Amino acid sequence: MNDSTATQHDMVERQIRARGIRDERVLAAMARVPRQAFVPPALAEFAHDDTPLPLEAGQTISQPYIVAWMAQAARLNRSDRVLEIGTGSGYAAAVLAELADRVDSIERLPELADKARETLRTLGYDRVRVHTGDGTAGLPDDAPFDAILAAAAGPDVPHAWREQLAIGGRIVMPIGGRHGGQRLVRITRVGRDEYNEEDLGGVAFVPLIGEQGWTDDTARHETNADTASARRSSRNARSAKPADALAEAIWESAEALPDIDDALFAPLFDRYADKRVVLLGEASHGTSDFYRARAAITRRLVEAHGFDIVAVEADWPDAAAIDRYVRHRPARAYHEPPFRRFPTWMWRNTDVEAFVEWLHAYNGVLQPDQRAGFYGLDLYSMSASIAAVLSYLDQADPDAARIARERYGCLMPWQKDPRVYARAVASDGFRQCEQAVLRQLGDLLDKRLEYAAQDADSFLDATQNARLVASAERYYRTLYQGPAQSWNLRDTHMFDTLTQLLDARGPHARAVVWAHNSHIGDASATEMGRVRDEVNIGQLCRERYGEQVALIGFGTYAGTVAAADDWDGAVRLMRVRPARPDSYEHMMHRAGQPRFLLDLRPGVHDDLRTQLKHPRLERYIGVIYRPETELYSHYAEAALSEQYDAYVWFDQTEAVTPLPAHRKEGVPDTYPFAV
Repeated sequence: MNDSTATQHDMVERQIRARGIRDERVLAAMARVPRQAFVPPALAEFAHDDTPLPLEAGQTISQPYIVAWMAQAARLNRSDRVLEIGTGSGYAAAVLAELADRVDSIERLPELADKARETLRTLGYDRVRVHTGDGTAGLPDDAPFDAILAAAAGPDVPHAWREQLAIGGRIVMPIGGRHGGQRLVRITRVGRDEYNEEDLGGVAFVPLIGEQGWTDDTARHETNADTASARRSSRNARSAKPADALAEAIWESAEALPDIDDALFAPLFDRYADKRVVLLGEASHGTSDFYRARAAITRRLVEAHGFDIVAVEADWPDAAAIDRYVRHRPARAYHEPPFRRFPTWMWRNTDVEAFVEWLHAYNGVLQPDQRAGFYGLDLYSMSASIAAVLSYLDQADPDAARIARERYGCLMPWQKDPRVYARAVASDGFRQCEQAVLRQLGDLLDKRLEYAAQDADSFLDATQNARLVASAERYYRTLYQGPAQSWNLRDTHMFDTLTQLLDARGPHARAVVWAHNSHIGDASATEMGRVRDEVNIGQLCRERYGEQVALIGFGTYAGTVAAADDWDGAVRLMRVRPARPDSYEHMMHRAGQPRFLLDLRPGVHDDLRTQLKHPRLERYIGVIYRPETELYSHYAEAALSEQYDAYVWFDQTEAVTPLPAHRKEGVPDTYPFAV
């Protein structure tokens, strides 16, 4: 079995069979059609990934699962004649040809039709005929058809298709608005003027352009990436309850939260105070409400329940500067201000400063061995290392530097644009620079380790820095090889750092972790774990500590956020788009409460937990926010009640306020936010 065959087999088993496709003929067809032959050559390595891929003229080749889902829904027999609307690359037409006697496919864009026709001919799919024209009119001269499938969403089923459908024939198409709220339907003609309609679930497709669909002008404003193909939809939508029923169930189970600054806010989280590790998430790295809430909960856990470790998604050396300040330890001989590189606002903001000042004051009246520490879990000097890489590439190969900036902007697994990786792979300059970049990174890390080793008072700090040297080099090397390997290395490193902190502080040590939802929510309950074999801190903590862990996610519907357009870009105040109708966030918004807590532990709200196991889209915004491609860049499928033990909701949120660059007068040398 060659590599392509192996990855295609894995695609069928993991992405298609595992998600509920049971028609063995469809599964066999998906295994036979070489998807890599239908994608642009530069994207061939991503042909079997769980994602749509870009084609010419701003179009896409659909996600493999969607092609299989629609083929199964069409209930095709070998003798059937099929009409497909929207040829695209020709991939779906080839799959249909494996299942039916003949396929007529209509493509409105001549350049796509010509290319698909040639690809299908080369592969021997003689039973497929590609036509150029208005698909909404169908092919009256070739009717009737036993099945009609459409790869675009219209306001209703075109009248021409109903007329051209044979008695007993099936239409499978998405119906709904241009900006969302689409449903995949199956319409069966049971008589001359009788049709049965079934709702198969929520989807998001490009608009159906034509006389009996949307006009080209009304569709022109669609963002390609947001509506390029069927979204990674709710796979079990057919068995999920209606949206209104779910919103009502959320409303009934939600515990209203007072304002974050209210004395009654934090005690509502005492139910998790018996855990050894409490992980507090965030739906974005630039939202004040999430920082303030985590700070309030952490203050309560430290002050009232004895937690003594605050571990955050930050680089170890930067967090060490804060730790020295809050634990009243002397400054290093070698000292540089922490969090001075992109993204500075993630930790250099007024909310973090307020918490650090509180922890400094709280520790001030305690004995040194009783003081709570502040630690960074992330890879060694990630921001500084990235800056070094970019600095080198700016001089050695500006084109490679541009590619690197795009790639570093996609560190989050949800911001996955295969085109970026394809361009990087295709760049001779990037390949030539890789070893030099890694050598430069190694020099930078060795220098930092040398400085850290000079601090005789902190063996743990020096030891951790030594581990980080090795981990960071592996991380950046695997980053060039693909997102899954680098993600797993990074989160495994953060988890290992957490466990070493707990071991170093002793058997009674307990930790609060601040990290993004994508790190603290159990990855096995999301597409990152179920499809891409990725793990995260939350999953590893559950596996290691079992019931001694609480995973608490945070979410919002709309508001503002501090973020950048690209890696190393300037921070901007951005408007967060209202959540998509097919997302968990939209359901939370429908519940109609400004702030609430959902307790998702087994035995508390089991009926709601069952409903929230049905996968939906969940939004993740990192330090990069790209609203124009939000579906593709910031949403991923998850099963919320399996992902978290609790979920904290703020309907409208505000951005963090970055700290000014000037130095405060009269602050000690260890003050972490001085210039």
